[in-house]
Amino acid sequence: MGFRCEGHAGYVAEGYDPVCAAVSVLTVNTVNSIEQFTSDGMTVDADEDGLVVLQLEEDSSDKTKLLLDSMVLGLEAIQKSYGNEYIRLIFKEV
Repeated sequence: MGFRCEGHAGYVAEGYDPVCAAVSVLTVNTVNSIEQFTSDGMTVDADEDGLVVLQLEEDSSDKTKLLLDSMVLGLEAIQKSYGNEYIRLIFKEV
């Protein structure tokens, strides 16, 4: 279980992009919260181009599942507000 977030929204041509900022806050806060509030093992990769990848190492706790569900809820709200043109959510079972 985990997630991959990549790219930039492109909501505005230059400057402050509220879609990118909101997605960044949700994803980084989720990573930090899992690290702070659970003992679940994970690996995280990130770069300056907007990539964040979180991969859980073993069965996740209910706390981690709740934190990921909360992140998805927030991302879905952003998608509903700004549309599929600026944020695309893809769910995969692997």
